[in-house]
Amino acid sequence: MNDTMRNVTAAYPDTLGAAGLLTIDLGALAENYRLLSVKAAPARAAAVVKADAYGLGAEKVVPVLLAAGCRDFFVAHFSEALKLRPLISGDARLFVLNGLLPGDEETCADAGIIPVLNGMEQVTRWKEEAAFRETTLPAALQFDTGMSRLGLSMDEARVLAADPQGLDGISLEILMSHLACADEQEHAANGAQLGVMQEAAALFPGVPVCFANSGGLFLTGDFKGALCRPGIALYGGNPSPDMENPMKPVVTLDVAVVQTRSVPAGTAIGYGGTLVADKPMRLAVISAGYADGLPRSLSSRGAAYWNGIRLPIAGRVSMDSIILDITALPEGTLKLGDRVEIIGQHQTLEQIAADAGTISYEILTSLGARYRRVYRNALPVSA
Repeated sequence: MNDTMRNVTAAYPDTLGAAGLLTIDLGALAENYRLLSVKAAPARAAAVVKADAYGLGAEKVVPVLLAAGCRDFFVAHFSEALKLRPLISGDARLFVLNGLLPGDEETCADAGIIPVLNGMEQVTRWKEEAAFRETTLPAALQFDTGMSRLGLSMDEARVLAADPQGLDGISLEILMSHLACADEQEHAANGAQLGVMQEAAALFPGVPVCFANSGGLFLTGDFKGALCRPGIALYGGNPSPDMENPMKPVVTLDVAVVQTRSVPAGTAIGYGGTLVADKPMRLAVISAGYADGLPRSLSSRGAAYWNGIRLPIAGRVSMDSIILDITALPEGTLKLGDRVEIIGQHQTLEQIAADAGTISYEILTSLGARYRRVYRNALPVSA
């Protein structure tokens, strides 16, 4: 290896063969939790860590949130809960938002995991498990307040509340529902859902309410209840596009250049030749594509950045690569191995999502396994 090659390798020691560097700032994550806790007060703030903590690595994220004071965690699937249970113990609670599929009750009870009961069959099965064990089992009870997704209807809630044996063997930890339009602060559905939630809660007096998600924490009115459960805001996403993002960015993504070239006017660029150069252009190929969570819908719409200069995506996004128009840069600026910014100081998660015609959640949870992941401000490892 010659000196030039050694210098390039030394400049990028953190890639370990990967063409993209995904940096996750766990210190910013902890600060976001603390900010949300203050916003939630006097309610408590939980943490939604489903989908591997929105793709950022739940096994890294959960200990940081525990150290920051979080004691209530939500996942979507029971399999996620089983994986995280060893990390979430002691006085911390772990809830499964989708509840349990038939046959999972025994394992759930053994593990001390709390199911969210979303329908009468789940209620019945959890009661039967408690009766078999001759004990009381904890659960959350969810109501459909207007999203038509998960939860008991109001008719079912009234029937259950009126039955003296309806919840035998079940200790209700929380009552909950989910806001459909919390990211739109003035949406009429928010107030309508709050009214239904209050009606449902009145049927089960004394049970704490968990209602506000990330956007719900920033709504005016009595959305907080006793427990809030932020998700996207923890990871730096804007809880409401109606306001400036109050959260600290947690993720940055930089991707390496693998080739540059100059092309004359009339040259077809990328799959399908959907873009034809209307003038001489300089192009750079970066080593990430839709297999790495950068959607094909970014084709000829999105961009990367180099020192604050926008570099438009030229033509279609490929599975493993993207072509950038780097004509705005002086010739020779980019070379093999240089990394351009995809998410960072000049391009937020929300901006790339908007360019892709989607939401920040989808971008964040899709960032692939082929990036080199570096965690900053991680907790010290115990001896």
